[in-house]
Amino acid sequence: MRSTFMGLETSKRGMFTQQSALYTTGHNISNANTLGYSRQRVNMQATAGYPGAGLNAPTMPGFLGTGVEAGSIQRIRDGFVDQQFRGESNKLGYWESRTNAISQMEDVLAEPSAYGLQQSLSDFWQSLQTLAANPENGGARAVAVERGVAVADSFNYIHKSLSEIQTNLGKEIGVTTKNVNSILKQIGELNKQIAQVEPNGYMPNDLYDARDNLLDELAGIMPIEVDYEKSGGRALEIAEGTVTVKIKTNDPANPFITVVQKDSYSELSPVGNGGTDAEGNPKGPMTRFTFTGGPAEVNTINVNNLQNAGSLKSLTDSYGYVDSNGDTKGLYPDMLAKLNKMANVFADAFNTVHQDGKDLNGDTGEAFFVSKDGQPIDASNIGINSVIEKDPNKLAASTSDPNVTDPEVGNGENAKKLGDVLFNKLPGLDGSSVQTYYSGVIGELGVQGEQSIKMVKNAITLLGAVSNRRDSISSVSLDEEMTNMIKFQQAYNASARMITVVDETLDKIINGMGVAGR
Repeated sequence: MRSTFMGLETSKRGMFTQQSALYTTGHNISNANTLGYSRQRVNMQATAGYPGAGLNAPTMPGFLGTGVEAGSIQRIRDGFVDQQFRGESNKLGYWESRTNAISQMEDVLAEPSAYGLQQSLSDFWQSLQTLAANPENGGARAVAVERGVAVADSFNYIHKSLSEIQTNLGKEIGVTTKNVNSILKQIGELNKQIAQVEPNGYMPNDLYDARDNLLDELAGIMPIEVDYEKSGGRALEIAEGTVTVKIKTNDPANPFITVVQKDSYSELSPVGNGGTDAEGNPKGPMTRFTFTGGPAEVNTINVNNLQNAGSLKSLTDSYGYVDSNGDTKGLYPDMLAKLNKMANVFADAFNTVHQDGKDLNGDTGEAFFVSKDGQPIDASNIGINSVIEKDPNKLAASTSDPNVTDPEVGNGENAKKLGDVLFNKLPGLDGSSVQTYYSGVIGELGVQGEQSIKMVKNAITLLGAVSNRRDSISSVSLDEEMTNMIKFQQAYNASARMITVVDETLDKIINGMGVAGR
């Protein structure tokens, strides 16, 4: 025989379930603008029918339903789209960082402009032409010397500025690794909390969201692989479990390095060819990244095995690294090496011509460009001979070549040769002139900058497409939530009305029916 109060219980379950759905809808609406929030839904399911199976089960026609219950509250998420998003985020992180590094370099070189090195070289050449026409003019000599000082200062300024940016990139690598360590620690702690909740049969959806936000952030820094491990106990089938995070490498012998497993996590450290300073920044060009503690125990990624993805790899490529041949490579080391080479070859060629000439006193010319620190001349230390700088008459503008007509002191022929150094093809510059070589360097940088900007735009477009797809699945739509709110409200009202009907029926039975035989 069925229970007299069965209808009340069925409707009560309906009210409670619709109430849970309304509360979940309110939670969604409240988090409509929360970054990284995934909308949630109540998975409703019918409760077991009456009567249940068994030898003692009553025999009756039909099989009565007993109502509904909230089986679980699940967030709406697509793991495949998440994987796509993180892959595109990885590419964007690399190219954004590279674009920023190139942009800073372009700001320092400032070419073409009225103040860059190219203009200084052009002004120097112009002053030498003027000197060739007026070799005995003290003003022309002073201007030529000052323009030479300007060339040296331009080399010094560019080298110093690029070196400072390179140092800042090294510090940024240190800051980024600290950020990685913070993310790994937080993921491990969230894994611990999730592992405590899931075995009790609950779904910690907000903890899942917090963990996925961290994984998204980590994917922009380094290429990652994500696996999940069930928590056990009374965990629901749809529970995600703890996440295992692996760093992907190009090393066939060690393609993955596990850095988070359950609540255990590793710490990342950058190592330069001079080690690491007290603040955790690399000293010298990068050689490797080291993971210590946690599931990785002690593991190393050589910089040459870093995948070409993520902002950390981009920072390494810009700051400088030691390649498999032991050579220093990278955006800033390469540019500094080219500038050093250019300054050295130019100074050597200019000095050779200057020392073949005669100054205004008839003495053989001294070296015009010298090193400020006694080391071989490069862009950092190139300067003007102090003797010439103090006495412009020491500028060897004339020649004593017997084949030159009118070879007396002050004929200006050597000044022409000095000017020609800027346009002569020099073996040390791969057969290019100083002007052509520098133009090629600037042109190559421009091409790299243009490529990086295009790649950023492409990555933003692709990431935007994936992000929109993910939002269409996981984000909160207020229109949809308002529709759900009305739907659940009406269902709640209907269940409440059903209780009223059952109550009236029972009232008739209990209070309205007489006692037999009275």
